[in-house]
Amino acid sequence: MKKNLLFATIGLLFSLSTFAQHASSATGIKFNESSWKEIVKKAKAEKKLIFMDAYTTWCGPCKMLQARVFPNKELGAFFNENFVNAAIDMETDEGVRLSSIYEVQGYPSLFFIDPNTGKVVKVLLGYQEIDQLLDTGKKIVAKRKV
Repeated sequence: MKKNLLFATIGLLFSLSTFAQHASSATGIKFNESSWKEIVKKAKAEKKLIFMDAYTTWCGPCKMLQARVFPNKELGAFFNENFVNAAIDMETDEGVRLSSIYEVQGYPSLFFIDPNTGKVVKVLLGYQEIDQLLDTGKKIVAKRKV
């Protein structure tokens, strides 16, 4: 009986973390919850690239990114200033459509997309540490300013 209660509790915690996985953090990356069309429109208006977290609700490394990396204050400050951030569940209707457009190879996939051309500037596959993701973001922004 205690085992069943333990497994039920663990399952509930995973469900709650999935539900809140891209909830606004006070200090981390703020993910835009609009439609893809609105995200592209916003990125064009602000002259920013789109940072897209392509995830699924069952993906363990996706949950680790959402719990350990995206809430980071320094990462959030940089990404919120330089990108329009979108988190898309690849198993929703819009996610399935975007998955085929951007040829998602696995989860998590982290895309940097030019909203004017729709082309991928950079893609990272798999879990990234805070410093890895921040370094990649800084290199992409520096390259655009040249």
